[in-house]
Amino acid sequence: MKITIAADAAAGARVVADLVERTLRDAGDRGPVLGLATGSSPLPAYAELIRRHQEEGLSFARARAVLLDEYVGLTAAHAQSYHRVIREQFTAHLDIDDAAVMSPDGAADDPAAEALAYDRRIAEAGGVDLQILGIGANGHIAFNEPSSSLASRTRVVGLTRRTISDNARFFDDPADVPVRAISQGLGTVREARRIVLTASGEGKAEAVAQLVEGPISARWPATSLQLHPDVVVVVDEAAASRLELSDYYRSVQELEAAVPAAGTRGR
Repeated sequence: MKITIAADAAAGARVVADLVERTLRDAGDRGPVLGLATGSSPLPAYAELIRRHQEEGLSFARARAVLLDEYVGLTAAHAQSYHRVIREQFTAHLDIDDAAVMSPDGAADDPAAEALAYDRRIAEAGGVDLQILGIGANGHIAFNEPSSSLASRTRVVGLTRRTISDNARFFDDPADVPVRAISQGLGTVREARRIVLTASGEGKAEAVAQLVEGPISARWPATSLQLHPDVVVVVDEAAASRLELSDYYRSVQELEAAVPAAGTRGR
């Protein structure tokens, strides 16, 4: 797990954007599959990638994208469906084909069957080359709430009261917030070839500390990423404030900056 502590969210966004850009360029003629997260954490990185596309010509034309999750009960046209949100916040501003952006159908008659089918569609797409993740204050990634199985697959999940409350700000009436979602499982997420998780703000500090330095536990679902061989964690100073080994991570950053070819990793 490689830990990058950035000065602020904008600096962290540039690090995440660099990883996405490298994935796009390294794929060549083969279209890479990007895993996209919604929520506030990746928004600065998305803004930076939009800028690079519009001002520097970074192309997403050969890329495909896979969303992490979707609310059960919302149609794709609903203002708060992740199908629509990711387009309004990110992909509609790029040259990626809209049909190449895949998400679960939250309005499916049988959400459980749709979850299984979505898991298969990810595999049929060749799997995810680079998965972008945020992290919830309670340690959830995608909608894998505390107590989720570390081996879980895409499935229908119930949302905690905290997550429902956190998401209520996006709805006109808190009573309209869905209480279930279709979510990639922790096992599904870890099948991505590379993962970059980004977080900013003091409110994420405990979750980040558990992710990086805590024991692997269903209490903090993000800790399952410790089992993945290629994870980059990009956090600002506030989100890194509870890391006990922050001096070590900074020293590794300095070494990598001085000798980038060495390929040194955090741990």
